[in-house]
Amino acid sequence: MFDKYIIVEDTLRNTGDDDDVTGFQLGVRLPYYRGLGLSMVEDIEVTIDGETSSSASVSLTVHGNTYKLTDLPGVFDDRWEMGEVATVSVDKAGGLTEGPHSVAVRQRLRISYMPVPGGGTDHKTLTLRH
Repeated sequence: MFDKYIIVEDTLRNTGDDDDVTGFQLGVRLPYYRGLGLSMVEDIEVTIDGETSSSASVSLTVHGNTYKLTDLPGVFDDRWEMGEVATVSVDKAGGLTEGPHSVAVRQRLRISYMPVPGGGTDHKTLTLRH
């Protein structure tokens, strides 16, 4: 529904410090008109320059609380609200190189009244600046 708003412009950053870059992160939004409990976020797939990150390497931070993607099915006491920018972090030794990157984010969401999973996909070119 709101796929083109999933990836937040100008949020691509490496994580860690200059001596030990441990991955990268970017801002994302829900492609849904209501907030959801985090246990209803079934998957967030991050693809950078054609390389899709494993679920085990992905974390989601929502209003200061960080969860591994693989732990979300058991998170019943936290929500991601419509329009709220969350941070998706991916463990990747060395992070990303400076410059433009093709970024795709696909979300699979469990919507209580829908018989099939909801969600959406967004694709943008983001530039990592040092």
